[in-house]
Amino acid sequence: MVLKLAIVGGGPSAFFVASRLQKLLPTSNFRIHVFDRLWSPHGLVRYGVAPDHPEVKNCTHIFDKAAEDPRLRFFGNVNVGDSLSPIQHTVNLPLKSIFENYSHVVFATGCTLPKRHSELPPSEHCVSALSLVHWYTQHPNSPAPPQLNKLDHVSIIGNGNVSLDVARMLLTHVDVLRKYDVPERVLEVLAESTVKHVSIVGRRGPLEAAYTPKELREMIELPEASMVPLDPELLKVPEGLKLARTQSRAIQLLNKGPKQLYGTTKKTWSLDFYRSPTGLVLPTAEDPRCHLSLGHTMVNPTTQRAEPTGETTVVPTDLVVTSLGFHGEPTASFFDPGLGHLRTLSNRVITPQGTTLRNVYASGWASTGARGVINSSMMNAYDVAQTIISDMENPPAIEEAVLNPEPPLEDIPTEVKQGIKQRNVVQYDDWKKIDDEEIRRGEVLGKERERMLWDQAKNFVGARA
Repeated sequence: MVLKLAIVGGGPSAFFVASRLQKLLPTSNFRIHVFDRLWSPHGLVRYGVAPDHPEVKNCTHIFDKAAEDPRLRFFGNVNVGDSLSPIQHTVNLPLKSIFENYSHVVFATGCTLPKRHSELPPSEHCVSALSLVHWYTQHPNSPAPPQLNKLDHVSIIGNGNVSLDVARMLLTHVDVLRKYDVPERVLEVLAESTVKHVSIVGRRGPLEAAYTPKELREMIELPEASMVPLDPELLKVPEGLKLARTQSRAIQLLNKGPKQLYGTTKKTWSLDFYRSPTGLVLPTAEDPRCHLSLGHTMVNPTTQRAEPTGETTVVPTDLVVTSLGFHGEPTASFFDPGLGHLRTLSNRVITPQGTTLRNVYASGWASTGARGVINSSMMNAYDVAQTIISDMENPPAIEEAVLNPEPPLEDIPTEVKQGIKQRNVVQYDDWKKIDDEEIRRGEVLGKERERMLWDQAKNFVGARA
């Protein structure tokens, strides 16, 4: 049976699926084509990992090795699907073209949109954490830079790792960040920042907080920012309650307290537990600050859900940042609005009518929703690869066929051929040249790398063609 696989999405999950198939199928008689809307590969590793966490990006050597295999090709700056790309310069590839040119497809498109809070409509005064992450990683979505030179107080809603990443970027001295993978244009904005306090708001307590001990420790050890002391009562563990290891470590860190004594630093931060937004009053001519209403909450011991107590606090702030998780794109094929991602059963994509599509799969966050870390995406991807092989050996009985069972092995879609000819599609060899040049430019500046924008990358590759 022919295996000509299209993987839609070029992040960690995609490359883990590809590398696993390469290992499990030593034959040369298959091809894997990876398509990504972004012009560069590696998805969240490039555009989601905090710049001061370079060790998390070490997995890219696995992706590079997979791309060295002649059975794999990467096509960046290609938007697969029937809806318009939010990135204007992409080459559009209809799903019909994928179905005509491939025998198998894996959707590894992730969850690319931020969840919103019903009481906090987006505005220039209320933005998603994702928009800030995209700004400081120079994502092709090109969000506008925040006006940090006009802010004193920032409120982050949600206390997961992304919240702490954003807080750390705002509170770390720009000279510390210069050595990392932070673009010069971002450093310029951070250098003008007047942010003095970051409040991290969570609707439940310390035992239920979503951050990991590692991220919490990094906040506590910030050299130029101190933490507002917590009420010791908040850190008392209910008698008889057995804590998970991560909970125990987090409580120990909070009991130990911050490296810098509160009141000795110009910048501060706080963990505001048992608070949930109930509204936001925007600035007026008379009052230039926002006013964030926070309902007080308590955790129901039976359901473990946050419930309102009836009390409310109003906090003056300059910017509200929502960090409440992510969901898939509602316009994507096979998206399930109830789940917030693609509907799958045992890694296989299911239609709204409940039919299994033959040889159509999903992996990573596209399948599971936005949870877990890179290692969990790897394990899921390995399982998807095994499902593909199992289905080749023992095809499931009841399915709907949408793909071409015998496509020409070497052909690529006409739209992609045209995009390559017009130098609008980035292949992996192109990416490696860009990668090397970004690192070289970074060395000149004494940093990890200096990133290119799309036009710069396109011109750079074109000049060396």
